[in-house]
Amino acid sequence: KELLKTQEHHTIEEELGEMWRWVNITFWVAIPICVLSAAYTFFFEEHGHRIEENVPEFMGIRTKEFPWECGECDLFDSKCWKKCRAEKE
Repeated sequence: KELLKTQEHHTIEEELGEMWRWVNITFWVAIPICVLSAAYTFFFEEHGHRIEENVPEFMGIRTKEFPWECGECDLFDSKCWKKCRAEKE
């Protein structure tokens, strides 16, 4: 309580002025930066995908099989699942 008594108090007008300063900073600085950064990422950044064929051995290391019927296949690897099921038939 003593700390509050020693600190300066601002008027409502000063508080509103400070609030609107940060609202303006948000709308005139932060939002354009976000929009420009999203546009740059959309138009200029390339999204690399993992190469499916000729994967190095170190990328396929497993210490144990997965718990489903085709234990060597990733859960959503449809090519591997088809191959595994064809081998079982």
